[in-house]
Amino acid sequence: MAYLLFKLLHIVAVVLFLGNVTTGVFWVRHAARHRSPPHLAEAMAGVIRSDRVFTVPAVLVIIASGGLAAWLGGWPLLRTGWLGLGIGLFVLSGLVFAALAPLQHRLQVLAARADTRWEDCQPLLRRWNRIGLASLLPAWMALAAMVLKLPA
Repeated sequence: MAYLLFKLLHIVAVVLFLGNVTTGVFWVRHAARHRSPPHLAEAMAGVIRSDRVFTVPAVLVIIASGGLAAWLGGWPLLRTGWLGLGIGLFVLSGLVFAALAPLQHRLQVLAARADTRWEDCQPLLRRWNRIGLASLLPAWMALAAMVLKLPA
């Protein structure tokens, strides 16, 4: 029974994590359609806040509950192909996100300044989009690897 509870907790945390990072991209792109630095600053501030409230705690719960569920279920973490692949992709996503987090803050600060023009935001926003996609894709691939139990 404990295995199933940790598995459930793990799945709930994954839903929160993927939902939050995916909708963050949506809201920033939605704000960018206005081509307005204040809109972008507000969206980016919301993304940063939601990362603190949802993404970071979800990551901690994913790691703890996934590890405990695997241990209780008798799955060797790194010797089970689909677990190793999923963990590797999740770690890759996190490493790429480590480059994205400071960029989010820089973009939010720049867009919040009264003298910032839309053209000033575009290079950082393009970079944020590229790095964000590079972080988001392995996270979704990790989900597929885990659910489909893909071999490594």
